[in-house]
Amino acid sequence: MYPFIQVIQEKKVLVSDGGWGTFLVQKGLQAGECPELWCVEHPDAVREVASMYVAAGADIVMTNSFGGSVFKLAHFGLESRVNELNMAAASLSRQAAGDTAFVMASIGPTGKILMMGDVTETALYEAFKTQALALEQGGADAIIVETMTALDEGCIGVRAAKENTQLPVISSFTYDTKTPQGYRTMMGVSPTQMAEAALDAGADVLGANCSLGSDEMLEIVQELRTVTSDTPVLVHPNAGRPIQKQNGSITYPETPEIMAGNVIALVEAGANIIGGCCGSGPAHIHAIREVVDTLL
Repeated sequence: MYPFIQVIQEKKVLVSDGGWGTFLVQKGLQAGECPELWCVEHPDAVREVASMYVAAGADIVMTNSFGGSVFKLAHFGLESRVNELNMAAASLSRQAAGDTAFVMASIGPTGKILMMGDVTETALYEAFKTQALALEQGGADAIIVETMTALDEGCIGVRAAKENTQLPVISSFTYDTKTPQGYRTMMGVSPTQMAEAALDAGADVLGANCSLGSDEMLEIVQELRTVTSDTPVLVHPNAGRPIQKQNGSITYPETPEIMAGNVIALVEAGANIIGGCCGSGPAHIHAIREVVDTLL
């Protein structure tokens, strides 16, 4: 059994980290810059983001590799540096995590749509395979194929990581639309559809991230649990749905206390890994940590 999965089963609930982008911007990342390039040009800044989450009590830290596919890096003329940047991303989080936390390496959407003919299945598979192998070589403990909206792309990512690395793989979709039948991704995928397809593709953990606040994630967890009772479930909610002010700035309504206040309900619904996404930071993770500690 993977140590990552074994610890989940033994400890029941692990605390993951929160958002990264805001903190990289605070450290100087400019609009239009490639965040992944910072892994080699500003490694200390990237390592510090992971380190602050470890200090806040996270059992799991992510990597600065969300846009590390060949397709995303090509926008910056960096398509030849996929291996270098992803290895660096995993290595920096590994250094921050030490032997006290797991590194869950991030693979995000490619921006290509299979049904539109933007890309072939083979090309997608190879892109995900290359990224996953580099993240494994950099020291990751697990791979999370996250913020997916299309079933075909998400499952190809899971399969590529599962078939070509020795790491457990998490499938995490983002549900931004509430319909009379329940939550759906922008491509119309339900949590049930995701769970069934992702498990068939080899996912070891199922999850949801971004778009929804921590209270809204409760329904997602409940639906995932109708598909499987024993597969670990991850939730990385936003700190509430984003609110855009008149000046264009974005704020998030969930304070650390509000987010932490939903932890017990999420755990009771079946969540095994709880962290944050956009709008969340070390204070949110520390507050979640304090609640989780009362459950152990």
